[in-house]
Amino acid sequence: MTERFAIYYAPSATSNLWERAATWLGRDAADGDMFDGPVAGVDRDRLLNLTQSANRYGFHATLKAPMALFEDTSEARLRDALSEFAAKHEPFSLGKLRLASLHGFLALIVDGAHEHLQDFAAHVVEDFDPFRAPMTVKDRAARANKGLSERQIELLDAYGYPYVFEEFQFHMTLTDRLADEDAAEIAQAATIWFGPALEDEVLLDRLSLFHEPDAGKPFRRVADFKLGQAQ
Repeated sequence: MTERFAIYYAPSATSNLWERAATWLGRDAADGDMFDGPVAGVDRDRLLNLTQSANRYGFHATLKAPMALFEDTSEARLRDALSEFAAKHEPFSLGKLRLASLHGFLALIVDGAHEHLQDFAAHVVEDFDPFRAPMTVKDRAARANKGLSERQIELLDAYGYPYVFEEFQFHMTLTDRLADEDAAEIAQAATIWFGPALEDEVLLDRLSLFHEPDAGKPFRRVADFKLGQAQ
C-alpha cells in the first residue's frame, strides 16, 4: 500500500461553499457521499468527465502537497504536529473568493495579493517537510516533466512540490483542464452555482488533513485542526 497525506485548507464541511463544491464535483470528501443529477444545467455525466481529477482530490486549497510519510514518523505524529501548529496560529480572512481560469482549469482564488496568506502557506510547507518521505525517481520525473522553470525545479527537489513560497498561488480547483468548446459554458454554470457561496468573506480557520489510502484512490478528509485552538 502506498498511502499519502496532504495538508489542505478546506472550509467547514457544513458550510454552503463546501456543500456546493461537493455537489459540483459529485463527491463529498468528508463523508464519502456521492451526488447525482445535473448542476446549473450541466448533465452529471458530462460534469463528472470534466472534473475527474478534482473529484479524486476533493475540494481544497493545497498548502502541503500530497506526500508519503518518512519512515521514522507516523500519521499519529503528524496529527500531533498539526494540533500544535494550529494552536499557534490565528484564523484570518481571505476576503471574497472569485472564479477564475488558471491555465484552463476553473478555480476559486483570492482577489489580489495576500501577504499574510503567503507567509502562512510558507510556514506550513517548512514546518511539515520533516514528515515528507523523499520522492522516488519515478515521482520526481513525473512532476519535473511539466515545463517547470529552473526555480520550480529547485523547489521540487527541496520540498517535493514546485509551487511553494513565491511560486504559491492559493486556488481551489473546480475542474480539470477544459477544452475550448467547454470552457465558456462550464464557467457560466460555475458562476451561477457558486455565486451565492461567494458573497461573503472566507475565513481560513483550519487545516484539513486529507488521506489517499493507496495510489490513485480518492482522497478523504480525515481530520480538521482549527486555528487558534488547543485540539
